[in-house]
Amino acid sequence: MSNNQELSVIFDHMADLYLLGGDDADKYRIASYRRIAQTIKYLPRDVAEIDQERGLKEIPGVGPAISEKIHEYLSTGKIKTYEELKGKFPETLLALMDIPSLGPKKVQLLWKELGVVDKTTLQKVLTDGTAEELPGFGKKTVENIMQGIGMEEKLKQRKLLGEMFPIEAMMRKYLQESKLAIQLEAAGSFRRREETIGDLDFIATSKKPKELIQYFVRHPLTIKVLAEGDTKGSIIIKGDQQIDLRVVREDEWGAALQYFTGSKDHNVHVRTLARDHGMTINEYGVFKLTKKGEKGKKIAGKTEEEVYKALGMQWMPPEMRTDTGEVEAAFKKQKFPKLIETKDIRGDLHSHTTCSDGIHTIEQMARKADELGIEYLALTDHSPSLIVANGCTPEKLKKKHVEMAKIQKKVKVKLLKGSEVDILADGSLDYPEEILKDFDVVVASVHSGFTKDNTERIMKAMENPYVNIIGHISGRMIGTREGYKIDYDALFKKAVETETWIEINAQPSRQDISWDHLRRGKEMGVKFVINTDSHSMDSLWSRELGAAIARRGWLTKEDVMNTLPREKFLKALKEQRKRKVAS
Repeated sequence: MSNNQELSVIFDHMADLYLLGGDDADKYRIASYRRIAQTIKYLPRDVAEIDQERGLKEIPGVGPAISEKIHEYLSTGKIKTYEELKGKFPETLLALMDIPSLGPKKVQLLWKELGVVDKTTLQKVLTDGTAEELPGFGKKTVENIMQGIGMEEKLKQRKLLGEMFPIEAMMRKYLQESKLAIQLEAAGSFRRREETIGDLDFIATSKKPKELIQYFVRHPLTIKVLAEGDTKGSIIIKGDQQIDLRVVREDEWGAALQYFTGSKDHNVHVRTLARDHGMTINEYGVFKLTKKGEKGKKIAGKTEEEVYKALGMQWMPPEMRTDTGEVEAAFKKQKFPKLIETKDIRGDLHSHTTCSDGIHTIEQMARKADELGIEYLALTDHSPSLIVANGCTPEKLKKKHVEMAKIQKKVKVKLLKGSEVDILADGSLDYPEEILKDFDVVVASVHSGFTKDNTERIMKAMENPYVNIIGHISGRMIGTREGYKIDYDALFKKAVETETWIEINAQPSRQDISWDHLRRGKEMGVKFVINTDSHSMDSLWSRELGAAIARRGWLTKEDVMNTLPREKFLKALKEQRKRKVAS
């Protein structure tokens, strides 16, 4: 939600500013700000609601100092310490640290050595070659920064789908509480579950549309009203998020929902088909065309199913509406797959605890899994070579497994011994086989060498008999880092040959693997798993995001291994290991 997003940015920026000023001696304070920024960003509820109901102490990592700053923000909209820190530097400097490939150390060097204070002066030193003369600034670094500027500009007006879930839920709840909306649905790119979302669009029906619009624009977080009419309202809430509400008649509901859901290409194709069959379609309904080609009698519009049926098509889930074959399939009455749903996902096979770079303990993660009804949870802390993530040495692993055994007696969820093992540059793994064979679940992932083609590297890892899953296969971070080069067909073929499962990573900034590659993998017979890659118990909810990604790839529960009930999954896991070792 907006308070959460803004506080997350503030705490991240405070850590950046301490580093920018060269004040990296207090590493604990900087790390504390980083952790709380991550925790708050993905809280499922607004921090103000949590504070009002149970107090901020309920949020892990919030001690007296952090609590004081959050209260200050909630009451004044500002944090004095943050404002003082910003005052020590040029006002435009902070924005540079939001550019992918530019961190505080690089910004500090550019500022002090070349006088860079904003994007204009940054682009000048990048293009005229002077930046390359600085230590640590080679040609490739400059290219990465230039690419980062483009990525940042592209993402600036959009939010990650995972960040939009709580905003949509907040506004939906607010509108439903009015008792004025009869039907209510988010449309547009959010309903299609696109990777990033611009404006958030709601469609509603109401017997009192004007009153509903008036109620909508007076949301407590509204900072600007862009429009307030009889049937349409548009606002900007804290966090610079635009939200639109359109109220339509009940006999127009289906047509409006179909029209404003999109995608644009899908709708153009549908309209073309309609005209070819003597009809026209818009946001008000489906109409017969007269002999003169003009709009005639209305024949449908009340429901989406009715709209598509009038056109001779079957209804399809919004996630499919990408104009990549679904229109033809719907018109030919081909049977669509029953897409996977969040409730189908029984387990989570990729999560982190305080044993590596996670925020919460084994027990906290386990109890949250119980609360969410997760049947099995693999605790896959990082392997030793990932030093930045506090990877687990063999000694730390022994202590972790002892602790897991103790916690297992207290919880319902089945805790699985796991590791996210680094795939090294040559394709070998970061643990020897005598350690790997003791894990229940091994997720093998690439965490370095992002400028190379990593196809052979990953394929070699798949050949390891103890690798169950390949994690975040493309390595991308949306808006921050492009994925590395890989040959998907070659990897999918190898995954099928070696019975290695491919992860759908539901971390909001990853959403990796993309829907188009999912569809190709499904065609080739790949089996997938949906994992949250949670570094916090508050991220375990993102199975919902994972299901959304899978639905865009046309996956069913049969395509995803961790839809199996616990005992069946554990059996499948053992059989996978047995076959891989035998081969």
